[in-house]
Amino acid sequence: MAQPERNERQRLRPAPLLFEPAEAAADPEHFFDLESMDDPKELLARATELTQAFRAATDRAVEFQAVAAAQLADPRRFDRLTAADIAERAEWTEDYAKKMVEFGRSLLNAPRP
Repeated sequence: MAQPERNERQRLRPAPLLFEPAEAAADPEHFFDLESMDDPKELLARATELTQAFRAATDRAVEFQAVAAAQLADPRRFDRLTAADIAERAEWTEDYAKKMVEFGRSLLNAPRP
């Protein structure tokens, strides 16, 4: 699970994650056409692009999770959720949910560039 600390290094522009056709996704051996590449240099380059793209997507998704957790725990909401409720919904521990709420609040309160 990703840590709820924000990575301050400049984000790389990852390779686009293109959705695969349903027939390709149904094949368990198929993965973004990597299995069909014969040139190891090309394979390494594309696999590295995908790794960076997935990492960037994970980081971004964690930030959205944190913002949502903070919004759900906002004491101004009449239907706010406790950390335990958020943890249950997100399949986290309660301690992790508390950290994510704090992280989300810091993101919401951060000045926008």
